[in-house]
Amino acid sequence: MESVTVEDLRKVIALSDLPDEHLRWILDRAEYCEYADGDLIVKYGEEADVMWIVLEGKVTFYMYVNGRQVYYFTFENNSLSGGVGGLLPYSRMKTSPGYSYASGDVKILKLNKKYFHDLESINPDFTQRLIGYMTERARIFATTQLQYEKVNALGNLAAGIAHELNNPAAAINQISNELERRLDRNYELTRELIGSGVTPEQIGSIQALVEKREASLDKRNKLTTLQVMENEDELADWLQNSGVSEREAAETFSEFGFSASELQVILNELGRNAFAPVVPWLENILSSYRIVRDLKEASNRISNLVGSIKSHVNMDRTSDLQPTNIHKDIDDTLTLLGFKLRKKNIEVGKKFTVGLPPVPAYVGELNQVWTNLIDNAIYAMGNNGHLSIETSYDAREVTVRITDDGAGIPNEIISRIFDPFFTTKKVGEGTGIGLDIVSRVVKRHNGRIEVKSEPGKTEFAVRIPIEQKVESNQGER
Repeated sequence: MESVTVEDLRKVIALSDLPDEHLRWILDRAEYCEYADGDLIVKYGEEADVMWIVLEGKVTFYMYVNGRQVYYFTFENNSLSGGVGGLLPYSRMKTSPGYSYASGDVKILKLNKKYFHDLESINPDFTQRLIGYMTERARIFATTQLQYEKVNALGNLAAGIAHELNNPAAAINQISNELERRLDRNYELTRELIGSGVTPEQIGSIQALVEKREASLDKRNKLTTLQVMENEDELADWLQNSGVSEREAAETFSEFGFSASELQVILNELGRNAFAPVVPWLENILSSYRIVRDLKEASNRISNLVGSIKSHVNMDRTSDLQPTNIHKDIDDTLTLLGFKLRKKNIEVGKKFTVGLPPVPAYVGELNQVWTNLIDNAIYAMGNNGHLSIETSYDAREVTVRITDDGAGIPNEIISRIFDPFFTTKKVGEGTGIGLDIVSRVVKRHNGRIEVKSEPGKTEFAVRIPIEQKVESNQGER
């Protein structure tokens, strides 16, 4: 083992002003280790039981997050970390939350935690200094954690938006192709119609009947699948008996609410010879109406989704406290998480209190609360689950209750769910950061969050004050 001297220790910033006898005390009890570039120094999950002192080189730390190693910090002999790392006095860390690697050739001393009490006895000022480094490290980790969570949330949001946009975008592409085909076919069908001798007055009568059917579409009671099939079969049989073999026409006429008696009126007015070319021509017009309606619905869905995105991420608004409509914010969140809800066929029950007052909020941050809580609820539930969102208020605060019928949170861990990096999700499925963010955002709004859980019912209650005191210095966000 290479001989380490008091002078070597004195080069470490955190130890630079310690008396020689204290440095010798550390040398006598510490273990010397060397590592080549890239060597693993600490593994995720290993017991955290030593403070290490960097004599030479750097140690890079990667937090184990969401099944991946994410770079967080580099320990080296500088003013930021003081050349010390690992477990420091009064740290509550039990196991390593990530991996530490040697960056270049690394020489370190390891001091076991069993000596921490004696170290404090001989030099309490030094112990306080180590606590200061630990506090600074925690602050940096928290900032990095928040940045990572924001990027991760943005990635999840982008994935959800992509799913939500894909369906109407694909529908628009398919609809436009079908509309083009229908328009091309219209030339041929119109030629046949003119050749049959149909008069403008007769076309006008058909148009009036179509407009009547169009106006009544939204007012009709929705038919069951069996009723739709029976109606199609009836129209197909009628058309067959009338000399027209058009199953596609029977389906379209049924969709628009035509009855056999109405078609009989058209047949009586036109005659059998003219009626035959009118059927495919009319079916083509009705299908074109339907296509345009579907196109409008798909484009509206995209517009509504874009509006939800803008509202959810707080676009067009400042980052200061702003009055916000919590009902709309939750609806926007449900829109953005719609793909996940549909994938599991989860039923959403909303009990929104009428007259809920707006609350002053950092809207983008508060929306993270609804996103994380609803997303966690979706994860906790199986297929065909039920999600309940209920709002209420009194003179002081607004309360939002989000309840799922999943398996529940065991009593032995429910007190830890808001701790940073604690997660009940499988490796690769959760960061353990979401509920920590939720807790901090709620506290930033001077609010409270409570959780109650039992098998089949887990409820998170978020309480946000109706009035907020404006601080002169909001500090870090």
